[in-house]
Amino acid sequence: MLYFRKNLSHKTTLNSHFLRKFTQNLAIMTSLEKISALRQKMTENHIDAFIVYSADPHMSEYLPKEWQERSWISGFTGSAGFVVFTKDKAGLWTDGRYFVQAAAELKDSGIELMKMGEENTPDYIDWIISQLPNGGKVAVNAVATSHANWEDLQQKLSRKNIELLDLPLLKDVWTNRNTDAQKNPVFVHPVERAGKSVAQKLSDIRQKMEDLEASVHVISSLDDVAWTLNLRGSDVQSNPVFLGYVLLTKNEAKLFVDLEKLDVDARKQMDYSQVKMLPYEDFYTELQAIQNEKILVSPNSNQSIFEALKEKNTLIIAPVPGNLMKAIKNETELQGFRTVMQRDGVAMVKFLYWLTHQAGKEPMTEYSIGEKLYGFRKEGKNFVGESFGSIIGYKGNGAIMHYSAPKEGSKSVTNDSSILVDSGGQYLEGTTDITRTLALGAVSDEFKRNSTLALKGLIQLSMVKFPKGTRGVQLDAFARLALWKEGKDYNHGTGHGVGSFMNVHEGPQNIRKDMNFQELIPGMVVSNEPGFYLENHYGIRHENLIAVKEVEQTEFGTFYEFETLTICPFDRNVIDVSLLTEPEINWLNAYHDWCKEKLADDLDGEVKEWFLELVKPL
Repeated sequence: MLYFRKNLSHKTTLNSHFLRKFTQNLAIMTSLEKISALRQKMTENHIDAFIVYSADPHMSEYLPKEWQERSWISGFTGSAGFVVFTKDKAGLWTDGRYFVQAAAELKDSGIELMKMGEENTPDYIDWIISQLPNGGKVAVNAVATSHANWEDLQQKLSRKNIELLDLPLLKDVWTNRNTDAQKNPVFVHPVERAGKSVAQKLSDIRQKMEDLEASVHVISSLDDVAWTLNLRGSDVQSNPVFLGYVLLTKNEAKLFVDLEKLDVDARKQMDYSQVKMLPYEDFYTELQAIQNEKILVSPNSNQSIFEALKEKNTLIIAPVPGNLMKAIKNETELQGFRTVMQRDGVAMVKFLYWLTHQAGKEPMTEYSIGEKLYGFRKEGKNFVGESFGSIIGYKGNGAIMHYSAPKEGSKSVTNDSSILVDSGGQYLEGTTDITRTLALGAVSDEFKRNSTLALKGLIQLSMVKFPKGTRGVQLDAFARLALWKEGKDYNHGTGHGVGSFMNVHEGPQNIRKDMNFQELIPGMVVSNEPGFYLENHYGIRHENLIAVKEVEQTEFGTFYEFETLTICPFDRNVIDVSLLTEPEINWLNAYHDWCKEKLADDLDGEVKEWFLELVKPL
């Protein structure tokens, strides 16, 4: 166990002059020095433990730069995880996707990696309680802490006479954060692509408010704000959203946003939809003025929202109605997915041809490969940008599930071993997310076997038929069964929801081991991405996007199946055909025949010749 026993604050007392100079140079400070400055603030405020969640005021997965507090202080850059500091210890909790990455990025930070889900890893609140004296104090930044987390903390800490405080200590430590970010325009996502008008969405949400007897509704999650108002932006990398809140009553709708960001058409749409536009910074002032109302607010909203409302109002704590509406894609949105999958498939085939034919012939790195892939996608109509930072993992880096290749010092790639390419694009009509694992040179029989076991999982989930009311957790085993039979598994979910020209990770649906009571409903789009990872050797993942659709009604009820959306062949060189059953071979042949039908006319020359060989029947 790594303890942070000796630090600057323990060796000497920082006077105000030194601290001022100290914080002026934070951009070049090490994690140890940043932690030392934080601990000094903890001492000054008599705080025994401080929690830094990976969050912004909107509880986003991917954060604006000025809210990347956990990454800034710890050095860990993954999208999930949080860190707890006491006076002499620190621990970072994250899930299996990031175990390898976190271990590397936390090196020499004094922060111990806590592997969530592992047998010997303590719950973080239990760990805090074990470290603190009776009557201790724990602090968080309430505006970057969900209400659900706050309630859980307060309930458990109070049993041990430990006080929970809202005290944003990092505000006084990270003083040069990116507060002068450029103003990215907010623009219209037209009804021709959204499939439903703003007026209709507001009406649908108000009906749910009425069902819950709510007179006011707070919408704080950025994707829900953007979806509700048919607006898009670029305040968060790869996610076409903007910083904003919506306050909705039976007769009034208010958008709180940086007004300078709204383009002319966005303003017109808000006026036409009778949505009042107010400055972003007025939101909490507006909340404090609300009295004697029944307010619908999500448990995932930040605690500061609850603090502003709870004394003078009745709170109805329930999921945002628009969140489920957003997840169930209408036919216009589904057609948008189908359109961009064809466009994305052409880009992917061109890229895969280039990579498999040029590896070993021209210099390339994991980073430059990602840039090359971006260039192929950019050639496509209505391409806006990546749906997430591409994961290009060569050899052992493929085992780092959410690996991000650095611009400088990225691993060189040649015609040897395997490479994992997980990427996606944002197009005006929809969002893509695809993973292909390739053999750039000779791979072992063991590799082919494990690759095929993972592919069997993708195929089995693609072919499954299931009754109405089924949850994702009930289907997860179909993707893992071939691996399980050989005592193998992968440490991440099988499927996440995907937005329509929206966030690539979207709830409330998913397919994973964890219990999620949200049933799968026709129109929902999820990923199908089983994998296998051998640390320091290689990573394998195969991924398509799939959509839930109704297939038949029988005497036993309504049954659903999945429509495969992604259009791109799999590398035959990583498949051991002898391990596939006849139905699995038939599925793969049919899939490749469909890829041929959809993509061949948009390919030519040597690329087309190579592609036609790739999609021949096994």
